Parts: sequence; structure tokens; C-alpha cells
Amino acid sequence: MAEFIKIYEENPNPKEIKRVVKILRDGGVIIFPSDTVYALGCDITNHRAMERVAQLRGIKLEKANFSFICEDLSNLSDYVKQIDSPTFKLLKRNLPGPYTFILPGNNNLPTVFKKKKEVGIRVPDNAIARAIVHELGNPIISTSIRDEDELIEYTTDPELILEKWGNLVDLVIDGGYGGNIASTVIDLTGDEPVVIREGKGSLDL
Repeated sequence: MAEFIKIYEENPNPKEIKRVVKILRDGGVIIFPSDTVYALGCDITNHRAMERVAQLRGIKLEKANFSFICEDLSNLSDYVKQIDSPTFKLLKRNLPGPYTFILPGNNNLPTVFKKKKEVGIRVPDNAIARAIVHELGNPIISTSIRDEDELIEYTTDPELILEKWGNLVDLVIDGGYGGNIASTVIDLTGDEPVVIREGKGSLDL
């Protein structure tokens, strides 16, 4: 059964964050809160853990559109090609926030994503998610956890998430009730920003 850790967003306990990061470094898969919905995640540098996440979502890892959760924009250049000034300003205006920005990836992408040539970047407005990434020292991959129930697309109660996913993952973080609207996805790989999925937030273009 997965560990179940309560972490308060107002003031994430560093000791608990270290526990989460140890699980990630050991190749664990976690469920964590964001500024939108609860998500599955693992360390971006751990291939086997990423395969587990893809398996849980019922997709092949090569075809998965995972987002990279970053602490801020400072490590963008680790995975993203040089971006122009207007694009960077747009990111700066809207992040942290409930957006996934699709950007052209560079050669540092994990091997399995190299063929994709693009990457979804998230800097969530959630202190827990950002504290985990800060402590880990590199991004985590993220994919929303969906509910089979058509009426409630995303489970918002951490205890219900534990009930459903407890035997499939290593850790569930209780960061309070989650949202049930996913992030807005914006493609920045062309000449103009294109909104691919309308979700939470009103984008400042």
C-alpha cells in the first residue's frame, strides 16, 4: 500500500518534502497536488519509473505526452531550444500558473522523448509541487489522473485517490482537495501561440 503523507501548501514541511524526494530518487511513482488537478509523477531521469507511469495510464512511453513540472523558468534551457524574447515574456507573465506550454525540445530530453521534438512545460502555482522539484534538483514528469466516472472527470479527494491508486503507486500526497479542471495547453512551437485545450486560467497573451 502506498504511503499517505499530509503536506500543507501554505508551508510545505521540508522533512516531508525530503521523504517524497527519497521515494522519487528510489524510482518511486507518486500522486501529488498541483494548481489544477492531482497528477501522477516520477523523476524525469528514471526511465523505469517513467515506464510505470505510462503503464498506469495505459499508453506506450514513446507516445506519452507527459508534462515536465519545473520549479521556475531558470532550468528551461536544460530541455528547451533557445526561445525568442516575446515567447519568454509570455511565459514569464503567465507562470507560475495553470498552463502547459508546448515548446521545441532540445537534445537533452530524456532518450525516450527525443523523437518528439517538443515538450510540455508546467510551472504550477502550487508550493508543494515546486518544493518537490526544488529538492529533487530536476523536473518531474506529470500526467493528470482521470476518473472513470464521466460526470467527475478528475478525483479531487486525496483519500479517495488513495483508495483507488494505493496499490499502484508508492506515495499519495494529501495536499487538500484538488481541482477538477485541467491546465490550459498552449502550443508555442509555431509563429503564433495556439490554444490546444481550454482549461483553467485566463491566459495573458
